[in-house]
Amino acid sequence: MYVTGDNKLVVKSVDVSYFNSMDTQELGFLAENIAARYLEGGGYEVIDKNYRKPWGEIDIIARKNEAVVFVEVKANSQEFGGNFNPEIRVDWKKMAKIKRTAALYLEHELCDMDCEWQIDVISVTLDSANKKAKIKHFKNI
Repeated sequence: MYVTGDNKLVVKSVDVSYFNSMDTQELGFLAENIAARYLEGGGYEVIDKNYRKPWGEIDIIARKNEAVVFVEVKANSQEFGGNFNPEIRVDWKKMAKIKRTAALYLEHELCDMDCEWQIDVISVTLDSANKKAKIKHFKNI
C-alpha cells in the first residue's frame, strides 16, 4: 500500500480470484464491491450504494468518523498505461452531478445539510493474469 504525505491518495492491491470475461455492467458491479470491501477494511461504514437520481448516481455513500463520504468508483478491466487510468474519466461534468446528488442526499436522506462531507474517487484496475485488483483512493477531491 502507498499513502502520499498529504493522505489524499492510497494505492493498494487486493486479491480477486474470480476473474472471467465480463461486460461493462459486471465490471462496474465487481469494482464497486471491491471498493466497498476496501472502504470497510479501512474503517468506513458503507451506508448506501447506487443512490440514483435522474441526473446522476453516487456509487457508494459511506461514513468515517463524523464525515459522510460520497464515492465515485471507476474501473478498467486491464492496465492500459499512459493516460487511460480509470480516475481520468471523472471530469468536471461528472463532479457537478455528484455534488448535486450529494446535496440532495444530505437534505432528503440524512436531513443534515450542515454535516461534514467529502467526495472521494476510487479507481480499480483489474490484473487478470495475477488475479489482483489495483486500487487508488483519491480523498476529498
